[in-house]
Amino acid sequence: MKIILLGYCALILVGAALLSLPFASKTPGSTNFLDALFTSTSATCVTGLIRFDTFTHWTLFAQIVILILIQIGGIGYMTIAITLVSFTKKKIGLTSRFILQDSIASPQVGGVVKMTKFIFLGSAIMETLGTLLLSFYFCPLLGFGTGLYYSLFHSVSAFCNAGFDLMGRFEQFSSLTSLTDNWYVCSVIMILIIVGGIGFFVWYDMMTNKFSAHKYKLHTKLVLLVTVILIFGGALVIFLFELRNPETAGWSMNKRILTSLFQSVTARTAGFNTIDLNAMSQSSKAMMIFLMFIGGSTGSTAGGMKTTTFAVLIMSVITTFRRRKSIEAFGRRLEDGVIRTSCCIFVMYIVLAFATSMIISDIDGQPFMTVLFECSSAIGTVGITLGITPILSIPSEIIIIFLMLFGRVGSITMLLAFSSEKGAILSRMPSEKIQVG
Repeated sequence: MKIILLGYCALILVGAALLSLPFASKTPGSTNFLDALFTSTSATCVTGLIRFDTFTHWTLFAQIVILILIQIGGIGYMTIAITLVSFTKKKIGLTSRFILQDSIASPQVGGVVKMTKFIFLGSAIMETLGTLLLSFYFCPLLGFGTGLYYSLFHSVSAFCNAGFDLMGRFEQFSSLTSLTDNWYVCSVIMILIIVGGIGFFVWYDMMTNKFSAHKYKLHTKLVLLVTVILIFGGALVIFLFELRNPETAGWSMNKRILTSLFQSVTARTAGFNTIDLNAMSQSSKAMMIFLMFIGGSTGSTAGGMKTTTFAVLIMSVITTFRRRKSIEAFGRRLEDGVIRTSCCIFVMYIVLAFATSMIISDIDGQPFMTVLFECSSAIGTVGITLGITPILSIPSEIIIIFLMLFGRVGSITMLLAFSSEKGAILSRMPSEKIQVG
């Protein structure tokens, strides 16, 4: 666990050093190390929160550095390293296999190298396909060379759920607001986000068993079910809340549907937005905070506490109401340990998000809900913001950097990295009942 954490930290520091070089910014020497560190952390942790507009501030060199950091952070540096080594036919040791297992959240060591190759090649195919599809929009608009670069950048950013964009060419900090009514581009971006966010193990399971859904593993079934519910349920809630919002009065039904759907998808760790989020109703923003906390799925390019964690918590509540002793789903029983792990993850995310929001709100004098939105975006590695990222004070900037790293590495990895390793305790304390609820 320590190796995974240290690996991400080393990658972030290298990225920060490159971004702080004089020729990395369009105004030479205009980026201090802390701001470079913030951008590097955001890219490596595939978050998308930015202090500066990516197009107007960073040179082509820096943009490529950011793109590389997004790619490495998205599919994992261990995945890339092991895949490249495996192509040389060199033997991969057991220690490396164990580290890789933790890195990609694999349930077992066996077959982990094969899975790594699948992740690497699958990601390359999806990003290439995304680039091709987006080029039909960007190439006629910007010319072949520039259009192809824009297509590649946004394809990788979307698939890795990073949320970085180059649309500052048209308007600073605009994200995809110029494409609010463009079903084609928005659909391609949404598909890339969803495919990157459902997880590599779900891909593999679905490709192995094709359309035989009854053969899918329990993990795959839960991920797909929760993903569909969150996407369409979130879109419906946002759609209904925005009906009475005076800021969106006069919108066509087509625009309302696309906007609601896109915001529901992007809030699950992607970081793009097609409308000014400040214009949305408070209830819609609250819904997006809820979606940001949940995030994507385990073993994916997405962050958040994960869809399976949310599923376990909901099933635990249902099991308690039904007075059952064990959690069951799709004809399978969940092990008791996964309940404790899910509760641990949930509490850590909630406590960290609210505690840091209170601190930043007090330091910077910003409204609590605005800061909670920012902190939820950081810890969920989402990247959407209500516009306070560029004006954060130094202490607040450092807190957001920590939240982004925490969200990408994972709460359990972070916790175990700093915990001491002790032998198993065979004895148990006497039990005694307490009253709860």
